[in-house]
Amino acid sequence: METEVPSLPVEVICYILSFLSTSDRKEASLVNTAWYAASLDRSLQKNVIYNFHASSACLESIRDLGWRQSPSVALRNFDGVPISNTVIQSIMLHLAPNLENLSLRGSYISESSFVSLITSCHNLRGLDITGCNCLFMSGILLYKDKSKAMMAEALVNLQELNLSNLSYLSDLTFNRLTECTPNLRKLSLASCHITFGFDPYRGMSVFNSTALLSFSNILHFINGQAATLKALNLSRTTITNEAVWSIVQVAGLCLEELTLQHCRDITDEAVSAICACQPGLTTLDLAGCSELMGKSVLAIVSSLQCLESLSLSRVRNITDSVLKELATIPTLQALDVSECYQVNGYDLIMGLASPKAGSKLSRLNFSCCTMVNDSCVFSMANVLGGRLRELDLTSCVYITDISVCAIVYHLRGLTVLRLGWCKEITDWGLQGMIASNNDSESYSKGDCEPELSRSFGNMGFFTPPKYLNEQPEVVTESDIEASKEQERASLSSLTRLKELSLTACTKLTDTSIIKEIRFEELRTLSLSMVREITDESFISITTHCRSLERLSLSHCSRLTDQGLIGAASHLKKLTHLDISCCDKITSQMLKVLMNECKWLKSLDVSMCGGLTVADIEQLQLLHPTLTNVQARCLGGDDLPLTL
Repeated sequence: METEVPSLPVEVICYILSFLSTSDRKEASLVNTAWYAASLDRSLQKNVIYNFHASSACLESIRDLGWRQSPSVALRNFDGVPISNTVIQSIMLHLAPNLENLSLRGSYISESSFVSLITSCHNLRGLDITGCNCLFMSGILLYKDKSKAMMAEALVNLQELNLSNLSYLSDLTFNRLTECTPNLRKLSLASCHITFGFDPYRGMSVFNSTALLSFSNILHFINGQAATLKALNLSRTTITNEAVWSIVQVAGLCLEELTLQHCRDITDEAVSAICACQPGLTTLDLAGCSELMGKSVLAIVSSLQCLESLSLSRVRNITDSVLKELATIPTLQALDVSECYQVNGYDLIMGLASPKAGSKLSRLNFSCCTMVNDSCVFSMANVLGGRLRELDLTSCVYITDISVCAIVYHLRGLTVLRLGWCKEITDWGLQGMIASNNDSESYSKGDCEPELSRSFGNMGFFTPPKYLNEQPEVVTESDIEASKEQERASLSSLTRLKELSLTACTKLTDTSIIKEIRFEELRTLSLSMVREITDESFISITTHCRSLERLSLSHCSRLTDQGLIGAASHLKKLTHLDISCCDKITSQMLKVLMNECKWLKSLDVSMCGGLTVADIEQLQLLHPTLTNVQARCLGGDDLPLTL
């Protein structure tokens, strides 16, 4: 007689589920009733955002999510039509009491619906109304004392407020809203029309303009909220050096995060003021501040010793020599120098190799740094070793198979690797080999299998010097022998990969794709414009990468219905698929895809010559959960179409 196996306690199951991704939790919750009950635990919902569109298909899901006490919801494409109001009423009934984060980004929601929705949420911690211009166009939002009192009660614990991209936000409506948020810690006013050079009040203490949003009013708010405010975003505004200075020296203000993306009027003097007055910053984003020079980096190094994340993307006056000093910041974990065309990485790597270096760098973005080459990547891989988790080398056009070999040998801890538009990468590199010219030519003709022809040693690379004042040392024969003793590494050695981009690596073929793209935890994969891959690659990928959620195969013209139909049964977790410009795809494939991929939300079939607009309309009619379909320039239609 068989004995029943006792079930695990719910607490133990919750602990197990905490190690799984969202898609894996969905699968695990189907094991039995105990696992389903454990999956409803509130602690497992913290980083999960449920997106709803104005559709009757969402109503059942909203009712079901009421059992989960889901804390984060985003409403998309809502407007004044009846179904939008119905969905909002359902959210108020089933989800509002437990909501902690609500996003209405870009929605055309009425003032009455907004007030009703917010006042039904008494536990909100985050509110995002980016681009909700219709709320502020009339200027009467919260003008009634009763509505304002109800809003103040609902938002008393609000900590994050996003007011980005609001063209009609004025001092009056800003004050009405922020007066309801006494515990605000994070405020975003990115892309708002703020007047910095003109003070309409001329020293008066009453800020009630209905026509503009003034810096003097924002500064007044910051002074009053200094005790709690920790993060500020004024990106894409015309903020000046003087305005920055006025903010950072506010008494009692201790910012932890400051974002000033594309603030083109600020200079090194503003950054120096930030560093001097706000030494506790952990995140600083100066991407696109085109007037900044090396002096800003030196100020950051000297004052911000708690900095964890720094973005200097598109700050094109920055040179490699000043980046070397960043290695001395002991807490630095993430560095973004993408599109800094004067950066080649050498000095930064030498700084990281210095005995003075204390950096714990785990995320590095060199995207579009066209001076980065194989020697830099090789040295970087040696220095950072197993601690690097994310590496972006997109459009570093001079890197070759040698860089790939260095990455797979030394950076085994990577979870994100982006090599898009690195067109010199070939099958040899993905397989951990470096081919000579003759070998490469023979292999391209199919005459031989790749063999390891050259190693790092005889490529003339150097290891990073032990001290900054030493000259680089050429790798010796003993180094070559040591490398031979290592187990041959290839792309598949990066077993922790969750995101991989090989977009436009046009020299790749089925040979390496089939052998190397085998990652159990891979969530996101892009092989767009890798034109030589066929159905064989696609089937192999889906067979060995069962966790895929996002897959991009646009412009892979050799893919056919047969391959996609054969692969569809393995794509159970897929939510986003891009197969645009794949002319051999027909409506037959779409039917199989939708039957197999139950979680699919986004599909791009633009410029697929084998499909028509009628095919897509039928698809959406039968599958209303497919909420985002891109179908531009389909066969049988001369006009762009987005559904």
